[in-house]
Amino acid sequence: MKLLLVLFGAGQVVLGLLLWITPGFFFDEIGPYGVRNDHYLGDLATWYLALGAVTLVAVRRVRWRVPVLALAFAQYALHSLNHLIDVNHAHPKWLGPANLISLVLTTLLLAWMLNAQREPAR
Repeated sequence: MKLLLVLFGAGQVVLGLLLWITPGFFFDEIGPYGVRNDHYLGDLATWYLALGAVTLVAVRRVRWRVPVLALAFAQYALHSLNHLIDVNHAHPKWLGPANLISLVLTTLLLAWMLNAQREPAR
């Protein structure tokens, strides 16, 4: 579990930094939906940085794991739904389904992690 938490947390921090430091790269290569707005990309960056930070804290603070994983799961499930709705709005078109698949797979991984972390408490 610790390794998965580290990988997920670090991934969130990397996404946050990409959004904040290189919003043009992120928009062009990862999230080309609608019109680019660097302010909103920066707002989104703060979410990823915060989620990454609390996930990395949860590596050492076992009691944080279930709440952090529950929040991450809920956010990724909703994020997946948003991408399902807008799956055909990415440019290039192939990126819409690719993003959706990566989000759904992450949601499933988070669901598994949450369930596994909850098992000892049962």
